[in-house]
Amino acid sequence: MPAPDAPPPRPRRAAAPPAWGPRNSFALAVLLLTLAVGVQFYFFLDQAAGPGPVRVQRPPGVEGFLPIGAMMGWKLLAQTGHWDRVHPAAMVILGWAGLVSLALRKSFCSWFCPVGTVSEWCWKAGRRLLGRDFAPPKWLDIPLRGVKYLLLGFFLWVIWRMSAPAVAAFLQGPYYQVSDVKMLHFFTRMTPLTAAVLAALAVLSFFIRNFWCRYLCPYGALMGLLALMGPTRIQRDPVKCTGCGRCGEVCPHRLPVPAKARILSAECSGCLDCTRVCPVERALELKSVGLGRWAWRPAALGLAVGLSFCAAVWAAEVTGHWQSSLPTVRVRMLMKALDSPVLKHPGVGGLN
Repeated sequence: MPAPDAPPPRPRRAAAPPAWGPRNSFALAVLLLTLAVGVQFYFFLDQAAGPGPVRVQRPPGVEGFLPIGAMMGWKLLAQTGHWDRVHPAAMVILGWAGLVSLALRKSFCSWFCPVGTVSEWCWKAGRRLLGRDFAPPKWLDIPLRGVKYLLLGFFLWVIWRMSAPAVAAFLQGPYYQVSDVKMLHFFTRMTPLTAAVLAALAVLSFFIRNFWCRYLCPYGALMGLLALMGPTRIQRDPVKCTGCGRCGEVCPHRLPVPAKARILSAECSGCLDCTRVCPVERALELKSVGLGRWAWRPAALGLAVGLSFCAAVWAAEVTGHWQSSLPTVRVRMLMKALDSPVLKHPGVGGLN
C-alpha cells in the first residue's frame, strides 16, 4: 500500500481539461449577469449626466468592484457599528464572498468571479491553440505568488492605520461617492497605458494558467487565507487512487493533488476539475468536516454558492443594506465635476 503522501507515477500523456460542466455554466451565467449590470449602470449614468428624467435604476451590484472601499466599510462597522450607506452593497458582496470562501474553499474565485472566468478562458484557449501552457520555474513562480499577498498586506496596512473618523470621512467624501463611476470610466475612458497593461495581462494569461489570479489578485489572496481556516478540503484516498495523475494535470493552480492525502493550499479554489477527471469513484473528493462521508458534487456546490448569494442579497434588501442612499441629484452634481481636482484619487498620504 503506498504511503498517503507518496507521489504516484505521472501519466504518460497530459490529461485533457474536463468537458464543460456545471461550474462553467454557472460562471458563464454570472459573467453575463455582470455584463448586464454594467450595461444598466452605463445607461443610468448616461441619463444622470443629462437634463432629463432618470428612468434607469442604478444597479447596486456594480459595487462588487469596490472591494477596498468594502474593507474600509467593514472596519468602520467594527469600530462604530455604522454601516456604509453610500455603497452598502460593496460590503454585502465582500462579506458574502468571504463567508463562502471560508466555508467552501475559494469557490468565490472559481464559481463566481467574472475576472476569474475570463482568465480561465484565456489560458484554456491558449492551451487549445498551442497544445500546452507554460509554467514559470519554481524559483520565479514562488516569489511571484507572493505578490498578491504583498498587495493585500499593503491595502490592509493602509486601512489599519486609518482612524475611524478618517475612514468615515473617506466613505462619505465626494471621491468615494463617485468611485463606481470612476471604475466604469476606467474601461470606457481607457488610457493608452491602461490598454497596454490589460493587453499584457491578457497575453500572459493566454500562456500561463490564471496569471492574474495566481500572481496579482489581492481579492483572491484574501479569499485564499479565509479558505485556509475553513472546514473544506480536497481529500485523496491512497487505497483507491490508481496514480494516473490526471488530477494534477488539470488543476488550474498546478497543485500536487496526486501527491497529497489532503490539499491544504490557499490556492485551491474548489473548482472540482480534479474530482471530475478522476477515473475511480470516491478516490478524490471535496469534503467538509462534520459532514461525514458526504462529499460535494459540482451541482451541489454550485447550488450552495448560488443560493447563499441570493440569500445575502435578499437579506440586505429587506434590512435596507443593499441600495445606496446617495440621491440621483447628488450623482448629477458630482458627475459635472468628475475631472476636477476635488475628485482626484487620494494618495496613501491622504488616507490618514
